[in-house]
Amino acid sequence: MTSAVRAVHEIVTAIAPIDELERAHLAEAAEWVARTDDIFRRAKPATPGRHLVSYVVVVDPAGEAVFLVDHIKAGRRLPPGGHVEPGEHPAVTARREAAEELGVTAASGLHHEPLFLTITTTVGIDGGHEDVSLWYVLVADRRTQFTLDRGEFHGGRWWRVDEVAGADPARFDPHFPRFLTKLRRARAVGGPPRYPLRPVADEAPWSPSGS
Repeated sequence: MTSAVRAVHEIVTAIAPIDELERAHLAEAAEWVARTDDIFRRAKPATPGRHLVSYVVVVDPAGEAVFLVDHIKAGRRLPPGGHVEPGEHPAVTARREAAEELGVTAASGLHHEPLFLTITTTVGIDGGHEDVSLWYVLVADRRTQFTLDRGEFHGGRWWRVDEVAGADPARFDPHFPRFLTKLRRARAVGGPPRYPLRPVADEAPWSPSGS
């Protein structure tokens, strides 16, 4: 096991599940990472067929709102994010994706530890492979100016947490309501967070070789 893969295993095993489905996903992901070093996407669109993704969920705690993008390929309203490069730390991926897809510097607002993990079969143009997604929280407020990647998204907007409940669930990541439940329980929305908040800026970059 390389140091980069070992770090991913430590991340996965440190997440506390919110329900039995996340418990099952965490157990499956931990076994997968322990079994193979081939967890990073090596070639587009889906080699290997299961690979690691970092989501960046932008949260405004004061307004109890999240910022979602209208993803062109997936045909869904999703958090920004992307594939973890070979040997890259997933938190660094989240910081990079925030810069590339939203045009913001994540540094101090991005929580170092992911709050949530899911295993999902993708849909849309590049659908059919499995994403093992680590959900990172980026704290911002609704005055934040985003510069969206128009090659990736039709657009994006803030959604109130209660507003998501009344929308068509098929237009969101299927696990998004569960994520919001966990977010509220962690008090990342509507109060002080209860999980570690070491900024991603403190994370040392990984060697591109992942050694």
